[in-house]
Amino acid sequence: MRREDFIDPVPGELVATPQGALAFVPPALPAPLEYDLPLVTLLSQADARLSELSGMGRQLPNPHLLIAPYMRQEAVLSSRIEGTQASLSDLFEEEMREAAHSPALAAPTNDAAEVRNYVLAIELGLARLPHLPLSLRLIRELHERLMQGTRGGDKNSGQFRSHQNYIGTQGSRIDTAVFVPPPPDRLPACLDAWEKFIHVQGELPDLVQCAMLHAQFETIHPFADGNGRVGRLMISLFLVERGRLSQPLLYLSAFIEANKRAYYECLQRTRTHGDWRGWIVYFLQGIEATARLAAAQVTALIDLHERYRSRFASNAGIMVLIDALFENPLVDAQRAARVMKKTAPTARAAIAALEREGFLTEVTGRNWGKLYVAKELMALLEKPDSDLRAPQVA
Repeated sequence: MRREDFIDPVPGELVATPQGALAFVPPALPAPLEYDLPLVTLLSQADARLSELSGMGRQLPNPHLLIAPYMRQEAVLSSRIEGTQASLSDLFEEEMREAAHSPALAAPTNDAAEVRNYVLAIELGLARLPHLPLSLRLIRELHERLMQGTRGGDKNSGQFRSHQNYIGTQGSRIDTAVFVPPPPDRLPACLDAWEKFIHVQGELPDLVQCAMLHAQFETIHPFADGNGRVGRLMISLFLVERGRLSQPLLYLSAFIEANKRAYYECLQRTRTHGDWRGWIVYFLQGIEATARLAAAQVTALIDLHERYRSRFASNAGIMVLIDALFENPLVDAQRAARVMKKTAPTARAAIAALEREGFLTEVTGRNWGKLYVAKELMALLEKPDSDLRAPQVA
């Protein structure tokens, strides 16, 4: 990080680290922002899309069945941004593995376990919100759950860092880093100011406040590892806590993955140039695009769920299995028997019925330990988001 990369006057404070490199200490929020017409228009569009999605969430007949796939999509994509390679299928296999040993499943991978931890961290945050507001305490709890048993789990999980960290390409040193967050001795003051800003209400539009909170969290980078995932998870929790989302159906990781370079550039310019408008524009574009696509996907999932259930409306056991498939599209005879609370022969008969209708497809090719997937459902969940590229806004 070089002093000449920052405008004069610096939109923060440049201080020396014990290693002799420069570190950036951000000023307290809110950041200065001028609301010109293009920005106000974009804010209005993002607000409208978010309200539409929230309204759909209130009308869901069984929210849990449709929220579960969204959480898992976010877990895969958010972890992928950090270099984790697990797929959605890998995550579903890991969850089956957790529920009961299955001979059809391969050995677990570290990446799949890390993605599974992200799902558990989301679920923990949503469960805690009614009792504990979004705060430093909750952020530490989320981080502890996220890092549990992972490759970075030994890095003071659930604790803010006591050592200097930095952001750069693989193999870079602190003196060649792209960005160096505040030194550990400046961390408490930065975090205290950040937490106070969470609880400010009515002074800024919720989406603008959320955008600033996320960017500032990434700048402070308070943990030794896992900052990006915690910071992205925080976005949905903030919107749920503020009542802007009735159900956790919006996650930005797909948009960030599709526009990763712009994401890092916009964050960096808030530090080097105080360019908060550029970051807010990026964030609002992400909200608008992600909410629009989420609404379309919710509609498709509801239609698919109703079609599956209407075909077997007279068979209560298969209806239970269909619901379970929307939580996890992978199934074997053992899982089917467990969720249906039926014998193994009854479970295999239910699977065979769904296979005949084309709802399930066997994927192992074996005569034993067969594993089936609801291909149409999986294809919908894994459908590439081709409409997520951020347009330019003046």
